[in-house]
This record gives sequence, C-alpha cells and structure tokens, in this order.
Amino acid sequence: MSQSTGAEIPASQAASASPAGAGAVASLAGNPANLSVAELEAKAKVLRRHIVTMTTEAGSGHPGGSLSAIDLMAAIYFRLLRHDPRNPKWPDRDRFVLSKGHCCPALYAVLAEAGYFPVEELATFRRLNSRLQGHAHIKTPGVEMSSGSLGQGLSFAIGTALAGRLDGRGYKTYVMLGDGECDEGQVWEAAMAASHYRLENIIAILDRNGIQNDRRTDEVMELEPLDDKWRANRWRVEHVDGHDMAAIVETLERVSSVPGPTVVIAKTVKGKGVSFMENNPAFHGKAANEEQLAQALAELA
Repeated sequence: MSQSTGAEIPASQAASASPAGAGAVASLAGNPANLSVAELEAKAKVLRRHIVTMTTEAGSGHPGGSLSAIDLMAAIYFRLLRHDPRNPKWPDRDRFVLSKGHCCPALYAVLAEAGYFPVEELATFRRLNSRLQGHAHIKTPGVEMSSGSLGQGLSFAIGTALAGRLDGRGYKTYVMLGDGECDEGQVWEAAMAASHYRLENIIAILDRNGIQNDRRTDEVMELEPLDDKWRANRWRVEHVDGHDMAAIVETLERVSSVPGPTVVIAKTVKGKGVSFMENNPAFHGKAANEEQLAQALAELA
C-alpha cells in the first residue's frame, strides 16, 4: 500500500492493545498497522462484540449505526491511518473525524483495540465521570472532535484539512458521515467549501444504511440523487459495499492516493452482524437486553 508523504515518523513503537483485546498494533508508531483483509474481518468481529457488550452494560447507546460503520472504521484504523496511540496529538498524524457522533461505541471500540486506552475501560461507557461519554469528546485519547448536534463533522474536517495544507503537513483527513445527518444544510455548505479551497487531502465516507432514528431516511427526507449532489459540489464520488472488507480496502487505498475531495458512499446494513438488529430501526438508539446480548455474542463468536 502506498503511504501518503509527510514529516518524519516518530521512532517509538506503537502501543499494544490490552490483553483483553484481539492483538497489538504491530508497526512503528505513525505507520498503518496494515492488517490483511482476513485479519481486518477478524478484528471487525471483535469490535462488534465490544459494541454490543458496552451498550448493553450501559443500558443505552446506539448499536445500530455503530455496527453499520465498523467494517469501514476497522479498515481505516488498522490498514490506512498513520497514527500513534502513545502520542495521540502527534502533529503529522492522519485525522479521523466521526461526524455521526452518537455512534461513538464504534469509535471507542476501535481506539481501545488500537491501544489508546485499556479495553477494560469500555465497561465504563456512559457512566458518570467516564471518559467514554454518550457522544465523543476531545478529552478522550484519540478523539479529534467533540460531537453532539449532527451535520457538523464535515465542516470540522475541512478546517482540519485546510490547516494541514497551510501548515505544510502531509496528513490525510478522513470523516465519517451518517446518511441521516445529510439532511442538514451545513453538510452541503461544507461540501461546497472543500472544492472552493481545492482541498486534496480530505476523504469523506458516507455510511448509507438507509435508516435514521425510527424510520427510513427516504421517509424523513429524500436524499437521492446523492451522487449528483456531491458531484455538483465538485467532489469525486466512489461507491463500495460497506461490509465487503476486500472491496473497502481496495477502494480506500485507491482514493487515498488520488488528490482532491472524495466521498465514498458505502452501502451498509444498520445493525450488521446481529440478526435481530439488522435493518431494525428499533436498535438505532436502544441497547440489547441481557438475553439479546447472549444471542448477539453467540452470532458474533
């Protein structure tokens, strides 16, 4: 895989995941872990188990959209992203911005497995005084943007990408959007700004699971034709099956080496991997109960 150029990579070794995790980030700090497709598929299964477990233990959270995005996030963090868990603020790190911040269980699972904090800390999700809040917060190691109101992440990511260019840094900025938040006008204002400033170091990934809150996206606001909207704002548009790991890796590696603002529209399934959650709007913002958790973990074994 071709890596983006940038400043000298620190020589420290990347932190290993906690013993409770699925393995170590076996690379120099700053280098992508470069897991194989098979290893990424195995990692995604571990991450799914973390998601359903932490949301059930908390009694709340957003498992559906976390499960739809996790294959994409696994590929980004364990194949593409240059980052250093021992130095989360390394200036030349690639950035990952989670715009659909309610799906932070996916981000926390990834960060724990990457070594930013112990996997055991996932059990504190949504508890008082926990670093793992119900929306991601920048005080949590590895989190780039505090989230809350949806539709803001693309603007933040564009600012980050523009800052990198102005500072002469070689990093890439990846931003994960939900399809529901594309109802927000701020998303399209940001898309227009990226092409206006001719940003070449930003890649948006749109999690197109087709469900927002309690119904399908087309019942709330018709988003199609999505391709035409992005192209009208001079973005390159790519499509991928968001659960085909080989296709995800090929697509993301390819677009990461091509300059210009690019959006990857990933066709996904809300609740992917857990039969009773798949395409079920009820699990947008509801955790599984203990009996359902046992079934989910059995399916993810």
